[in-house]
Amino acid sequence: MTKPILDDNWQSDALDPALGFFSQTLAVRGGYHRTDEGEHGEAIFTTSSYVYKSAKDAADHFDGTKKGNVYSRHTNPTVRAFERRLALLEGGERCVATASGMGAILTMCLAYLKAGDHLLCAKQLFGSSVALFDTYFKAFGVSVSYVDCFDNDAWENAIQPNTRVLYCESPSNPLAQIADLSFLANLARNNDALLIVDNCFATPAIQKPLELGADVVIHSASKYIDGQGRVIGGALIGSDELMEKAFGVVRTGGISLSPFNAWVLLKGLETLNLRMRAHCENANQVAAFLSNHPNVTKVHFSGLHDHPGHELAKSQHQHLDAQGGAFGAIIGFEVRDKDSAWQVIDSTQVISITNNLGDAKSTITHPASTTHFRMTPEQRLEAGVTDGLIRLSVGLEDAKDIINDLKRGLDAL
Repeated sequence: MTKPILDDNWQSDALDPALGFFSQTLAVRGGYHRTDEGEHGEAIFTTSSYVYKSAKDAADHFDGTKKGNVYSRHTNPTVRAFERRLALLEGGERCVATASGMGAILTMCLAYLKAGDHLLCAKQLFGSSVALFDTYFKAFGVSVSYVDCFDNDAWENAIQPNTRVLYCESPSNPLAQIADLSFLANLARNNDALLIVDNCFATPAIQKPLELGADVVIHSASKYIDGQGRVIGGALIGSDELMEKAFGVVRTGGISLSPFNAWVLLKGLETLNLRMRAHCENANQVAAFLSNHPNVTKVHFSGLHDHPGHELAKSQHQHLDAQGGAFGAIIGFEVRDKDSAWQVIDSTQVISITNNLGDAKSTITHPASTTHFRMTPEQRLEAGVTDGLIRLSVGLEDAKDIINDLKRGLDAL
């Protein structure tokens, strides 16, 4: 079968990745095809539709004879530039962008699961993901099971003949637990299933799950990829074959990323490696402080040597040279109870009290009453979300100021 003719604006981008550029160069320049206007900065294509040269030209676009822009619900040059760049950074053949991170997870379910299939998930997931699986996809005939992300035996024992997707976050939300991605990739492959990894907390600056054997990577691009809490977006990355299935869902279901948000996310990718290095270095200092504070009962951060996933994180998080190591910047820490947690949170003056994360500004929240409140108490307990748990997203302020902001509330307990 001959390849379809490409529109000029669908030609290969000017930076040829086959030449072997380093990640930071791809983050700044990859994926963009300059228009005839010769712009240096990426353009925002705020258009809903496109004009064709003739009726036949329009028909050729719609039937696939000619590959090019059809409608911005599923083809937009700015969105395509973001998709190309993120695919390059993750090492995937193709990326499909979505309106949000949850939109990416919904796309995953619709693309790779059907009635009668089994979805095997980690217990340690974002609360909205659990709600999506349990409330909606169980109703559509998909069975769902949960195991601890770090328990390889539990994963293996929970596999069923109809298991089609293994899904985990690594590091997880909000406890930053680590799954053995190479083990899970082999387990999925041996059971005719897909391993799909949410890489939101690590980003391709720190971890590349596709290199570890995962089939699909998912992102809430609203977090570190944007990096400044400005827009909402999501993405899936994998092989062209798997992404074509995801693209079909986005095209038909309208779970599409806006051109403006795609442009903001493109700008975020330019500084992703630099920001993540600084985030990680700050988080290492904050975690050390918390682990030594007498009113903190437990710290969940894989950068600490006594964390059960520390050695595994060291082997999987190998794509960023940060002082003290690259373990992400999300820290869960526990105090006595809910009242104590709220007191620490309310005592902050620098850190923002918000459920967002991955921002240049440090943020803090109480997961049991915010991000995970829709889960039952039993589900929260199984996921390790106690009433005394606080989730901290360490930002880019001076680490000493972040520490002093936490110290104020902790000292008063």
